[in-house]
Amino acid sequence: MKLDQKGLQNREAWETAGYRLPRFDRVCVAAATRENPFWVHFGAGNIFRAFQANVVQNLLNDGVLDRGLVVAEGFDYEIIEKMNRPHDDYSILATLKADGTVEKTVVGSVMESLVLDSGKEEEYGRLKEIFAKDSLQMASFTITEKGYSLINGKGGLLPAVEADLKNGPARPESYMGKVASLLYARYRAGEKPLAMVSMDNCSHNGDKLYGAIHAFAEKWAANGLAEKGFLSYIEDREKVSFPWTMIDKITPRPDASVEEILKKDGVEDLEPVITSKNTYVAPFVNAEECEYLVIEDAFPGGRPNLEAGGLLFTDRETVDKVEKMKVCTCLNPLHTALAVFGCLLGYRLISEEMKDEALRKLAEGIGYREGLPVVVDPGILDPKEFLDTVVNVRIPNPFMPDTPQRIAADTSQKLAIRFGETIKAYAASPDLNVAELKLIPLVFAGWLRYLMGIDDEGNPFELSPDPLLETVCPCVAKLRLGGADGSEVERCVAELLKIDKIFGVDLYEVGMAGTVCGYLAEMLAGPGAVRRTLDKYV
Repeated sequence: MKLDQKGLQNREAWETAGYRLPRFDRVCVAAATRENPFWVHFGAGNIFRAFQANVVQNLLNDGVLDRGLVVAEGFDYEIIEKMNRPHDDYSILATLKADGTVEKTVVGSVMESLVLDSGKEEEYGRLKEIFAKDSLQMASFTITEKGYSLINGKGGLLPAVEADLKNGPARPESYMGKVASLLYARYRAGEKPLAMVSMDNCSHNGDKLYGAIHAFAEKWAANGLAEKGFLSYIEDREKVSFPWTMIDKITPRPDASVEEILKKDGVEDLEPVITSKNTYVAPFVNAEECEYLVIEDAFPGGRPNLEAGGLLFTDRETVDKVEKMKVCTCLNPLHTALAVFGCLLGYRLISEEMKDEALRKLAEGIGYREGLPVVVDPGILDPKEFLDTVVNVRIPNPFMPDTPQRIAADTSQKLAIRFGETIKAYAASPDLNVAELKLIPLVFAGWLRYLMGIDDEGNPFELSPDPLLETVCPCVAKLRLGGADGSEVERCVAELLKIDKIFGVDLYEVGMAGTVCGYLAEMLAGPGAVRRTLDKYV
């Protein structure tokens, strides 16, 4: 069983092995897509293959759509060259369900794959042709938050961006420069409308995309490298929109255990490829079954009935509320709490932690007891139902190979939004008191204990990457296992607890610093003290 056009002609073999196959005429759909593309997506990674591509496949199967997707990859061209094309743009989606079953789907909704390389005239020319089409309604993106950045870590322009701003839209090298150039081609084809839809997991993602594209349009127009009307085109939401979205679906790196399942079915050539840019790709993607994509309904050129595929369309304010519900209350705070204590207690899977009574109570308490009283209710999704699914289905899913070590990365960048907003809401409420919060300060203390790089048995472990490690680790460097009173602990970490950029608030100003220091002192009593402290307070 080979995953390509020829191999899939033997439908009986695939269906006997339990695979769901495309039910539409792919030759006809491909021809229609090539002539009148409606959706081009940038970023050929796992989330796209597991989510957007599968949604379009379902709509093609149901006859809601008659055209498929065009995908373009602008960061790692080898994904297209070594994965998409050898498999005729087919991929396998292995949906890992919480009940232990694996749903296997051959996804064939991608009709054309291209590299976003201005140096390859045929491919870049084809993208310009697509962007000039009347039929194009949406260009979407899953390129990670850093894909929209024009600056380096020191605040200076990236060299490719600087060159593109200077040289204009003819042959740009930066990712956003190339996208801006394609939009310029659409402008010159008649100022045709288009929705530019970031689907990356970052706050107000449409604004990040707009800011990047606007920078190019403004500079090119000012320097005579593009027509002045191009800037007006980008700034006119009736012509080019940059909607906000909220996406939520866990798609870990292709897992070896899933590869073995597919191999036993008889599927050949499943070996993953590690590209020269260190991207890990395989002919299959494994993902959880739960998925959410909420999109601001701002499509100046119209759009098909994507609601039929489960996507939720609403206004910008509601998208913002959904994001806050997820990030500040119902998912991300629970993940961070489990990540910190999972590292300290030696866990290697997030799902295993939910079998630990104390850790499960910690997660439930942060969500239900401390979070829900101040949750932002978006209306379009019920917060308690969302949280119920997180606690009972998503996090405990034993088939999701997600680790506390991965989620613990960049914790200093996450605490403010994941917990600080709840603290602020308690402080602002006439009916609530910050002193009622017992588990959020426990997580803060756990993070400080984690920064020591010593687990609960007294053994060293490697901290996950975090841009502030050099700033925060010296604050705990003098702490030792074996007993420390609260005042001694406070002398070490006091300055850190005042940094509102880390915690979202000054912990002294809200009266939480003493509680954090007290918890931390108990966690330093010796080996096993983290476990005893958890058992005591959850």
